[in-house]
Amino acid sequence: MEESKLIRRASDGDAASFNTLMGMHERRMYAVALRMCGNSEDAQDCLQEAMLRIYRSISGFKAQSSFSTWVYRITMNTCLDELRKRKNRPNTSLDGLLDAGWAPVDGGESPEGHALRGEVRRSLSQFIQELPEDMRAAVVLRDVQGYAYEEIAQMLDTNVGTIKSRISRGREKLREKIAARSELFDRYDV
Repeated sequence: MEESKLIRRASDGDAASFNTLMGMHERRMYAVALRMCGNSEDAQDCLQEAMLRIYRSISGFKAQSSFSTWVYRITMNTCLDELRKRKNRPNTSLDGLLDAGWAPVDGGESPEGHALRGEVRRSLSQFIQELPEDMRAAVVLRDVQGYAYEEIAQMLDTNVGTIKSRISRGREKLREKIAARSELFDRYDV
């Protein structure tokens, strides 16, 4: 069924249409939440909260932007709200380690190579988590999710120039952090 019909039906209270709509966007919403939150538990919580917010406000969707932009904007705002609430909580769960790139050793890689690759992923993930929220949101949406500057500006309700500036400053901060750990990152193409 066409997305616009699903939106109209969901706006009229049709739960099946709403579920179909969310099914179309759930994976990318979760990916955004996971990158913003840094662990699967918080990402799942944010995903559920974002879906509730979308359900409550879908009748107010005005189609001034695409539905997906509207959905990801709500998801991003939900994540930012959650991050403000849980500012300094460390990530120590096994799911968090798995999300950060840890995986059991496969037969084709040495234990040292596996450990180094995992350390690179964990460090990069930590560096992203250390960025200020506005920069992190812009960098994640652009460099991890691949959105265009204009889409990011709509999602974060700001202008394209501000988005480009946040991304540029965020990338520079990441470069500085990577340079400070050059002994680890020189072995990999990051």
